[in-house]
Amino acid sequence: MTGVKVRTDQRLRETYGGAWQGRTIEEIRATDAEAYDLWRADTAIDVRAGGGETRSQLAERAVPAIMDALALAPAGATVVVVSHGGTVRAALGTLLRLPMENWSAIAGLANCCWSVLEEHHATPSRQGWRLLEHNAGTLPQAVLGDEQ
Repeated sequence: MTGVKVRTDQRLRETYGGAWQGRTIEEIRATDAEAYDLWRADTAIDVRAGGGETRSQLAERAVPAIMDALALAPAGATVVVVSHGGTVRAALGTLLRLPMENWSAIAGLANCCWSVLEEHHATPSRQGWRLLEHNAGTLPQAVLGDEQ
């Protein structure tokens, strides 16, 4: 027990798959293989999953949820956000300012693994986030040269 209060936020749910919701990949491919393959292609095309949600729409709802969680935390605190792989990829791509066509460079997140981001202030004009770890399964280790 950590004593940390857990908050839930519906904006962190996985991609809304429209007509694909609740169906297996085999069931989707049997009736909608071409659309499924296009959605899985990880291209810059912002395809609606089963007529539901696009990746950009996913990012548009998930990133504000993360920013709201950060705003509630005390300065210097560690904020843990739990979600699904697609949601994490869309949020990471957005927070790291990657063009959508490069989001596929972020590997899928394995079950029970996590990513570590930190605020990055290289210069006053270049502020944002830095990806320290991705698909991690052990506690973060300091990187030689990053001591502060």
